[in-house]
Amino acid sequence: MKRYVAGILDVVSLLIFVAVGRKVHGHRQTISGFASTAAPFLSGMVIGWLLARAWKRPVELFPTAVVVWISTVVIGQVLRLIVGQGSAIPFVLVSLGYFALTLIGWRLVFDLFNRRSSHSI
Repeated sequence: MKRYVAGILDVVSLLIFVAVGRKVHGHRQTISGFASTAAPFLSGMVIGWLLARAWKRPVELFPTAVVVWISTVVIGQVLRLIVGQGSAIPFVLVSLGYFALTLIGWRLVFDLFNRRSSHSI
């Protein structure tokens, strides 16, 4: 069960990133535009899940969260360049920060609550 929740949380964080980014930059909110913006990062996230074998340890900070985070950003940015969507240093930094906050962040919160509940028994 945890692996499905982890996957959903990762994908939802990515979809929020795309939706906010498209809104902030004044892009039309079309399904095709949304999908083309999300696809490179989603590809990076899937590759990160495969590299980390995240389905085995979906809530671990290391290596799961770190590998998924770095893969999402690095592969996502490279794919954006390959398909002609472009990138810029500020965008790379924003995506590094956002995905660190979300992909590592929810796992950190989970870990803290899990530790707290195991100590209270």
